[in-house]
Amino acid sequence: MTVASTAPALALERPLLLVGCGKMGGAMLEGWLARGLAPSKVVVVEPAGAPALVARGVTVVAELAAVPRDLDPRAVVVAVKPQTMDKVLPALSPLVGPGCLVLSIAAGKRVALFEGAFGPGVPVVRAMPNTPAAVGRGMTVLVAGAAAGPAERALAETLCAAVGATGWVEAEDLIDVVTALSGGGPAYVFLLIEVLAKAGARLGLDPDLAMRLARETVTGSGELARLSPEPADQLRRNVTSPAGTTERALNVLMAGDGLQPLFDKAIAAATARSRELAG
Repeated sequence: MTVASTAPALALERPLLLVGCGKMGGAMLEGWLARGLAPSKVVVVEPAGAPALVARGVTVVAELAAVPRDLDPRAVVVAVKPQTMDKVLPALSPLVGPGCLVLSIAAGKRVALFEGAFGPGVPVVRAMPNTPAAVGRGMTVLVAGAAAGPAERALAETLCAAVGATGWVEAEDLIDVVTALSGGGPAYVFLLIEVLAKAGARLGLDPDLAMRLARETVTGSGELARLSPEPADQLRRNVTSPAGTTERALNVLMAGDGLQPLFDKAIAAATARSRELAG
């Protein structure tokens, strides 16, 4: 998998249609606008409305039927809940014309679903982002359908890079592993913060201080890992003095029944569930 983290400026001659402006869709839109996309080039379909976006010059409508039929978007970003897809795709189909990229961030919905709805010649890219996109530090992995050429892949990557790093896989089945690892990954990191704090509190630390220590340690270590050229195993060794306290803890965490087999089992379970949900 290749990974990129530089978000280029975003300028489109034709409009962009965003279907769904919840947490993830909203985060992506904020990223696009921050990177130079003109508000007048965006049409958002959001039943709940978005007065703040309207005030910034973004066109917001409550339903797909209200989108002008002559919009001719360069890209349609589908950011609705997976369970609403059966209603959305038929209404969206008239808006997907020649040269329109369909970028889906709907979990569990495979490329074939969109190709079936819009035709095999429509370029489709499926993306799996994660929640740190809300602060511009997401990780999004993409997979392209057969009709998505270099230009469509580049546009899809640019759209996703507005909220963090991007990477590609060539086999769509691997998106299920991505879903398990990075899609659900923030929850595992938050759990780590929880258990570290509880362990400190059980040994006598004030619970608020223990939580602060855990949060700052995890977030600070993550930033160090991001900025350092050294691999994670070397960063671990850098903290571990021979026969010291950290080594004693690692002897427990890296034992045969420690973290690695536990995470192997957890990621495999999540991957299996992702495949079940995708049908």
